[in-house]
Amino acid sequence: MSLEFAVLGFLNYHPYTGYDLKKIFDNSVQHFWHADQSQIYRTLARLTEQGKVKMEKIPQEDRPDRKVYTITEAGRLEFLKWLASPPAMEGPHSSPLVQVFFTGSLSDEAALVKFEGFAGMMRAILAQYEQIPAQIIPYQQEISSPREHFFWMLTLENGMANMRANLEWAESVIERIKSGMAPQSRGEWHSPDWHSPESHSPESQSPSTQKD
Repeated sequence: MSLEFAVLGFLNYHPYTGYDLKKIFDNSVQHFWHADQSQIYRTLARLTEQGKVKMEKIPQEDRPDRKVYTITEAGRLEFLKWLASPPAMEGPHSSPLVQVFFTGSLSDEAALVKFEGFAGMMRAILAQYEQIPAQIIPYQQEISSPREHFFWMLTLENGMANMRANLEWAESVIERIKSGMAPQSRGEWHSPDWHSPESHSPESQSPSTQKD
């Protein structure tokens, strides 16, 4: 999903300023889509140039003009077309799991510190997720659609289920390391020298691969 469609989705509810949109992102979808203020403003400028959003300046006394953005009919059609299309599947990227993959190079003590850190992070994220229902009450009052609220909360349900599963997994790993289930022998690493001429010579091939 691109940020453009998230912005269009919120503007499909109601006209907002860039500042308003940042607050909405932080209090509603931050658990699965983070956006900083500069990204939001750049996206609004791009959508305005594309004719999917229009901007209106509202004068204010002793303050800069408010820039209020409203979705256009073209923007609404583009948003609904995207919403009805199959989701784009992105390749997985996880820095923590890359570290887990190579944690065999650490001692058990260091590995425990790492996994206890993972578990603590999952608990902290879960605690943040538990605050979301209260944080979105003002938006539920503004967008008074029980159907919209139902689907909003499905994203939180998904996030909490994933975090609980990750926490359960991390706690399981901690117990296995503490109980001595992690092998202590690192063995030996063998890697062919792909740049050595001998590795490509007939003598280096197995009998089944040599030509008569």
